[in-house]
Amino acid sequence: MHCPRCRHATPPDAAFCPECGSRLLAVCSRCGAENAPAHKFCKKCGQPATALPAPGATRLPSPDAYTPKHLADRILTSRTALEGERKQVTVLFADLKGSMELLADRDPEEARRLLDPLLEQMMEAVHRYEGTVNQVMGDGIMALFGAPLAHEDHAVRACYAALRMQENVTRYGDDLQRSQGVPVQIRVGLNSGEVVVRSIASDLRMDYTAVGQTTHLAARMEQMAKPGSALITASTLRLAEGYVEVRTLGPVRVKGLAEPVEV
Repeated sequence: MHCPRCRHATPPDAAFCPECGSRLLAVCSRCGAENAPAHKFCKKCGQPATALPAPGATRLPSPDAYTPKHLADRILTSRTALEGERKQVTVLFADLKGSMELLADRDPEEARRLLDPLLEQMMEAVHRYEGTVNQVMGDGIMALFGAPLAHEDHAVRACYAALRMQENVTRYGDDLQRSQGVPVQIRVGLNSGEVVVRSIASDLRMDYTAVGQTTHLAARMEQMAKPGSALITASTLRLAEGYVEVRTLGPVRVKGLAEPVEV
């Protein structure tokens, strides 16, 4: 089994990803109970596991379903040359804060009608700056800038995408708050580092190995960000300095790391 957020291999009985700390439990669509990945039936209501959404599941199954054609063509044209390459990238994680309140007591179809436009607003921002959405995970996304589409200014593009994403969701969220009475905001986390591209499938999904804490730190930044904000590491700021305005928080303790991280 692989973590739907960072694609790290996880033990079958794991409740959390040992790499990025994301929850791996499936939530029953009938009663809302959390179930371990190995459960065949919901522990509370008996719903069959086949009806339980996998952690991070969504109706958008693979990147080719939501990647604009002009970007998809470029990825497929260059994928052979990319496989096995070590690339400098910026990783972006974004998730919706307040999704439980928004989706509470709604049937799955109505929940998707509310959630999908929010995910589409996030993905539009990524594609505008020629990033690629590698995973859609329930109420969030994981995107890469710099691979498989190479850009030397990948960190700048990722920062601009994060800002546009916040603007998009704020506009849509204002409408939702008026109609549903629930505040909707997103958190975004960015980190820059190296990945080794292992393969790019025909559905555009990229299998890669992160070098060091590249993916882990981006996921942690997202989890630590306040709703409506984006957190970036010093490694991303060094590459984007002069192009974005930031407020330095200084050294921050990050779960799973011995030394503080400059944020």
